[in-house]
Amino acid sequence: MVARLPELVCPKTPSWDLSSLDALHGVWANCARVSLLENVSGRQPRWGTEVRLGWSDNELHGLYLCQDLLPWATKTNRGDALWEEEVVEVFLDPFGDSLFYFEIGINPLNTVTDVFIRRTRTGLKRDFNWRCDGLKTACGVLSYGWVAAFQIRFESLADCHPTRCPVWRANFTRIEQPNDRVRELTAWSPTLVESFHVPNRFGFVRFDVRN
Repeated sequence: MVARLPELVCPKTPSWDLSSLDALHGVWANCARVSLLENVSGRQPRWGTEVRLGWSDNELHGLYLCQDLLPWATKTNRGDALWEEEVVEVFLDPFGDSLFYFEIGINPLNTVTDVFIRRTRTGLKRDFNWRCDGLKTACGVLSYGWVAAFQIRFESLADCHPTRCPVWRANFTRIEQPNDRVRELTAWSPTLVESFHVPNRFGFVRFDVRN
């Protein structure tokens, strides 16, 4: 039996100021909350991750809260292969047709990799020259792990504002790479294989556009 695709309602909240993560607690409380599952089995993972999501007039904003005894990363250049280490990733298909989607990764050093991916006759083609204009990110350390926050401007993803595209396909994922164990892949919508690049397994994000 194929696992059912998850859905969430993304509420409208005030815009975030990422200059101080501690100051965001009041905003976080009003966001949608989801937890990540082991990507292949759909079971509870060894290391928990909670994602909180909201949107304002101009941007999608989110927060990853990651359980981790020893967060680590070494890559510091934008566009590096962050998936080789510890990273959280956002996959967005604003038009929901699986023809193309956007990937944004953030590691514990607040290094970013942003990629535009489109489907071709021979498979998926990745464009590492694409930049998510206006992207803002921030990272911090928690007593139980690490946190990564992001703001993605709607205009950087083409003409996809929620008032015009109220339902997106999306996935929120994490790669945990402990030194003494095999890596763990987790996702909001498990793809059921050893890869996150399965756009027909992305979940549904429904923007609350009533206000």
